[in-house]
Amino acid sequence: MDLEQFGRQLAAHRDEVEHAMRRTLPVKVGRIAKDHFQDNFRKGGFVDDALRPWSVTRRQQSGSKAAGANYGPLQSGHNVLFGAIKYIPGDGRVIVRNDLKYAPIHNEGGTVMPTVTPGMRAHAWKMYYKAIGKRKGAKRKKKYVETEEAQHWKALALTKKKKLTVRIPKRQFLGESKALDRKIEDCIDKTLSDIINK
Repeated sequence: MDLEQFGRQLAAHRDEVEHAMRRTLPVKVGRIAKDHFQDNFRKGGFVDDALRPWSVTRRQQSGSKAAGANYGPLQSGHNVLFGAIKYIPGDGRVIVRNDLKYAPIHNEGGTVMPTVTPGMRAHAWKMYYKAIGKRKGAKRKKKYVETEEAQHWKALALTKKKKLTVRIPKRQFLGESKALDRKIEDCIDKTLSDIINK
């Protein structure tokens, strides 16, 4: 089929093509984009032309036997950041986004300055005791060994600072991607081809 014949076929199916462009394709493209961005979490990096792996976290480097150390960057047992990726199809368009307030800092990197609260100190003590192996309400005296992780939690619990400076490395999971563009082009081509070749 040459270009002129393709143009005639397209004109003959104008209503179906318009419906696909305004209604069907935004839903299909949104699903493809959401799947692509969630796949970045599974692969541990951002896929553009090739995989750009995320930097390794301290918890992964700690060598801890805790379950949390087995999760990759931006992952946890709950996968909240992963699950918050959504798409909103519209009339001839689709928006893909993550509305969590901390999503931009992980996606773009940067510095945050959280306030040290009494609750944060209490949590730090709880994590300290957990790291040294002391159980709540333990009566007998035992010599506990302070690991590097335990020292970290103790320092946080005892800090005199009112605010902390925390640097978050860039771990992009949303954004423009050539690999995604190719998937979208293939979807559009297939949808239009299916309409014309009925």
